[in-house]
Amino acid sequence: MTGSARGWVLHVDLDQFIAAVEVLRRPELAGRQVIVGGRGDPTERAVVSTASYEARALGVGSGMPLRIAARRAPDAIILPVDAAAYTAASEEVMATLRAQPGAVVQVLGWDEAFVGVTTDDPEAAARQIQEAVLERTQLHCSVGIGDTLIRAKNATDFGKPQGTFRLTADNWLEVMGNRPTIELWGVGSKISKRLASHDIHTVTELAAADDAVLAAEFGPKMGPWYRTLGRGEGSAVVDDTPWVARGHGRETTFQRDLTVRSDIEQAAQDLLAQVLEDVAAEGRPVVGVGLKVRYAPFMTKTLVHKIDATFDRAVVTAETMKLVDRIEPERPLRLLGVRAEMAMPDDAREGHTPTRGGW
Repeated sequence: MTGSARGWVLHVDLDQFIAAVEVLRRPELAGRQVIVGGRGDPTERAVVSTASYEARALGVGSGMPLRIAARRAPDAIILPVDAAAYTAASEEVMATLRAQPGAVVQVLGWDEAFVGVTTDDPEAAARQIQEAVLERTQLHCSVGIGDTLIRAKNATDFGKPQGTFRLTADNWLEVMGNRPTIELWGVGSKISKRLASHDIHTVTELAAADDAVLAAEFGPKMGPWYRTLGRGEGSAVVDDTPWVARGHGRETTFQRDLTVRSDIEQAAQDLLAQVLEDVAAEGRPVVGVGLKVRYAPFMTKTLVHKIDATFDRAVVTAETMKLVDRIEPERPLRLLGVRAEMAMPDDAREGHTPTRGGW
């Protein structure tokens, strides 16, 4: 499947990345049900970070409570999260991608990146990347090929595991048209339900939707953007501008619900102290604070507050504690997260750092 030399977007996605890194460290786990999450203890409150394909076959998925995962896969090996190991492995993969001739690399996370290439055979370029990553890191990846970022990202799902797949304007609706909107990159369960309320259930229906209807539901910017997603259109430019974090956050799930106000305040201050250390390393002022609270059994609320740009830790602490004061009294608290937003450089490509602990 070849054509004239042109620019292509490749979406490189590492297969079962975290589980694969753990198997490399423990070869005896190859082919086993492996679950990674929390401190590796299913009796504690924690969620699944990733699971091997063998565990996924039993219904284990990312974000699932670890105790439920352990019930679904009683023979699984459950391991604690080791972020340092995954970061090191990811850096090796990204270095491999950047070493490809003429490649432009836009990192999306630990386990995925867009790679811009100019070639008359994108499948060959994809296979070359797979071979290079495997040789250097012993990790397998799947590669989606597209004429836009959106199409490349969605194409990857059809190539998993260890394969490639091409989605372009020519076959987009043929492949994606009858699929539910939730399968689109950028459309989650909440958005898909809101689309369904307008009788928009499939990708084809979204691609043909009325911009005015979408704008009324989602706003003048996001409404038409969802139609763009339905068509698989949008940018074809891979942007390797250095990624700059908009903010830093920390969160923790308590093994026992907190009910005493002083305990909640202390937990917030402990998390904030860690966040402020992360922020200090950036050298940019704080312009907003946020709080994530999850009441028992599982109701989550997010509180945010803009502030005047400041480097003053005391000011940030005081503004954060104003949000803590809004936590409903007498309600058992299951989880607490603290976040600080920073001023962005004028030339930055904005991003969000993965929160240690999830937020």
